[in-house]
Amino acid sequence: QEEKLWDAVKITAYVLVTGLLIFTALANSVSWYAQNIWDILGHFCQTTWLQFYYLFEGKERTIFLLGAALVPALAFWCFNGILMVADVTGKPTFITRYRIQLGKNDPVDTKKLRQAICVALCNQFFISLPMLVPMFYVMKWWGNTFSKELPTFRWFLVELSVFTLIEEILFYYTHRLVHLPLLYKHIHKKHHEWTAPIGVVSIYAHPLEHILSNTLPVMTGPMIMGSHIVSIAAWFSLALITTSISHCGYHLPFLPSPEFHDFHHLKFNQCYGVLGVLDYLHGTDTVFRQTKAYERHRVLLSLTPLSESIPEAPRRAE
Repeated sequence: QEEKLWDAVKITAYVLVTGLLIFTALANSVSWYAQNIWDILGHFCQTTWLQFYYLFEGKERTIFLLGAALVPALAFWCFNGILMVADVTGKPTFITRYRIQLGKNDPVDTKKLRQAICVALCNQFFISLPMLVPMFYVMKWWGNTFSKELPTFRWFLVELSVFTLIEEILFYYTHRLVHLPLLYKHIHKKHHEWTAPIGVVSIYAHPLEHILSNTLPVMTGPMIMGSHIVSIAAWFSLALITTSISHCGYHLPFLPSPEFHDFHHLKFNQCYGVLGVLDYLHGTDTVFRQTKAYERHRVLLSLTPLSESIPEAPRRAE
């Protein structure tokens, strides 16, 4: 028995030591390659930024408007342009087969779509763009927004975490505010004309709501952090694409789940936030958690639509 026990100990030690050596070698190799890739990518980004900076001769206002207005707007309309083709034509089926609210917007009402596009453009040009003027002077006051040296990727991740937290808090409470009966009737009802939303509807809103709930929650984080214009451009673009995904009406593979906010448009009094953390704390997602939509509220990692893999329960015959 003692010999068997000793043999087992030796084999276990051999396996553990061998495994540790292999793991250490692989970790060092992966770490070395990752660091090299990181250095090359960082050098490329830094060089590209300097070329862009000198191209505009360091004109900070021009650089700020291009980064904070033009880049996010292009990201928004390019992404939503693809979605609108699917909404209007029903093609490609690779997109339309992932529709959340089956039978709705199939195809989308083109008259309503034109109205949504006009309102979205007005909000961008006549609300968001003028709001960038005071933001520009706030960022200049911080002093490092237009630095020739880019922030490190690690610092950008820290900023991104702060931006997301601030947006969640401000959006949740301003969103609940505009759901108060008086404000809903005169302001927020416009946004909820779409019970089955599409991507461009993400900024289809009353001007006051666009200021209060759409723009300020996204702008506040960079102003507090004194972020670099490159970080601001990336954050604004990410925020616009994320909210477009939340409104798009399709639960597409490998993208964040839009089930949470789509359910809000369907039921009106659930799921007010972005991440859902404050909804959980305030109990404003209790109905949502009892539905099939909650079961589908995850990243789709296959090509089978969740409406097929997690179908609605059949209705009982009356």
